[in-house]
Amino acid sequence: MSVPGIIPIRHEPDYRTSTIGRWQGGQFFASVTAAFPEGWSGDDWQSQKRWCAVLHRFDGAGRHLDSRIRFTGTTADGEKKAIDAARLLLAEWLNALPERQYQDIAIAPFEVRLEGALFGLVVEEDVDEADEEDEEDDGVWAEFHPDGLGFNAPWNGSYDT
Repeated sequence: MSVPGIIPIRHEPDYRTSTIGRWQGGQFFASVTAAFPEGWSGDDWQSQKRWCAVLHRFDGAGRHLDSRIRFTGTTADGEKKAIDAARLLLAEWLNALPERQYQDIAIAPFEVRLEGALFGLVVEEDVDEADEEDEEDDGVWAEFHPDGLGFNAPWNGSYDT
């Protein structure tokens, strides 16, 4: 089964998708997350782990409109301080969305890069599994970066972490 053009994402209060939903202008996916630069080698991870507030906005059909991403600090600078700053900023952004309602969404894959970090819902393929005959899990999925949420068949909005 191939990746659908529009991927459902289930709203789960008090969990990883608690801040997704709809607003007057369409849909949104918001989170506080940590991002590493692409190609990061694993050295000095505390200074490479950058915390940020993220707000992706989509039209009613799920097409990406824009993204607000702001880094608030690294783990090396103080993880709690960076996370708290990101949460405050995200709350401000969410409060500014007219007619905001938290609920399930359905969006198209997209990619945004900022300061060497990948953000977005990206179609991924495991080349080793691509030759298998299993139609439900053909080694293709969609990964929400950098949040680490994986979506796959049966494409019902559930995700793996």
